[in-house]
Amino acid sequence: MVTTLVPTHPIVACAETVHAALESVAHVEPVYMATSDKVTALEQLARAESRLAELRLRVMASADDVATERGAHDVAAWLAHQINAEPRAMRADLDLAKDLDRYCGAVAGGMRTGQVSTAQARVITRAIDELPRDVGPDITTKAEAQLVDYASHFRPGQLRRLGRRILDVVAPEVADEEAAKILAEQEKRAQERASLRLQRIGDGTTRIAGLLSDHVADRLETYLHAFTSPRQREGAPGPFGLPPEDQQPRRRQYAHAFAMLLEHLDPANLPHHGGDATAVMVTVGIDQLRSGLATAGLIDGDFDAGPNLTADQARRLACTARIIPVVLGGDAEILDQGRSRRLFTAAQRRAMRLRDRTCRAEGCEVPATWTEAHHLDPWSSGGRTDLADGVLLCSHHHHRAHERAYRTDVMPTGAIRFHRRL
Repeated sequence: MVTTLVPTHPIVACAETVHAALESVAHVEPVYMATSDKVTALEQLARAESRLAELRLRVMASADDVATERGAHDVAAWLAHQINAEPRAMRADLDLAKDLDRYCGAVAGGMRTGQVSTAQARVITRAIDELPRDVGPDITTKAEAQLVDYASHFRPGQLRRLGRRILDVVAPEVADEEAAKILAEQEKRAQERASLRLQRIGDGTTRIAGLLSDHVADRLETYLHAFTSPRQREGAPGPFGLPPEDQQPRRRQYAHAFAMLLEHLDPANLPHHGGDATAVMVTVGIDQLRSGLATAGLIDGDFDAGPNLTADQARRLACTARIIPVVLGGDAEILDQGRSRRLFTAAQRRAMRLRDRTCRAEGCEVPATWTEAHHLDPWSSGGRTDLADGVLLCSHHHHRAHERAYRTDVMPTGAIRFHRRL
């Protein structure tokens, strides 16, 4: 009887050789290796891993028959079961294997020589897959070759960023056109998805949720930064005039900055609303306004929107915002609907900035450009809108000036000193 020996396939023989080589060093401790030997071993083993991974992927790409014979969904599912691996990881390997087999021969060649790691191969194949479909095979081939060359010098994360801009290198004339198309599509999609919702919570706060275009969000963030990041000298108060030990979390700074942004909008530049430039009217009784122990009602389209803010807040807003105080007498008749000129003019504010330089609160050095104009003699008590009655205060101290818990004194130097009332 003649026995016919079936020759071992070279790839199977390679796998057996690798196992035998690993078995020969399974119990060898590297602790006594020379430093130079460790360097060599680490570099060579990393390259060997890439080469071995490419070989395994090459076999997986042609192993549909394994899945058919074993009744598995695909070779990834079968292999995940055989080696107790995560099915998702094996499926990702199978996808990479098919990409390398179909159209990323240069990447496969880079792995085969140990120049491209598995992680780099995933990045490159994805970058190639995301190229516009109409760039043509020549540009695709150039892009792949260039990224494989980059793999010798850049990590996967860096390679990912390079992959996004690879057309700038291999086909700059196409890159500009494609970038314009992508940007136009993104802007169109952003406009269609944009939304802004305001939900009254019922405890004096409103939740704002929105989805904005990037350029709109960038502009808003820039404006908020303007109110939260004043240039300061060492030891100066932080945002809103707070001392360093009272610094607030960024999310709260942004909330306060948003309120300040709305207060500083120039009504003259806003669209007309109901026949007049956008404004807010508040109603408050004259005795309550003077005492401060009151709430003020915001007037909306239905006239009466209910008690929405304190009289202190109404007085503070009357200093800088387009708030029209509608003062009511005992029978709710309108006694006063603002004065002929309640807000300080731009020229007056410039003069005050030149005069005051910083917030006038004692010890506060927030620059004048970050302050608000305040009436020393309150508007509710007949204060006049002139330079002698005007003073610059940062937002923090402007709020404090309108809090009944504090008394303000004007010092001989012109500084404003705050005292907590007992």
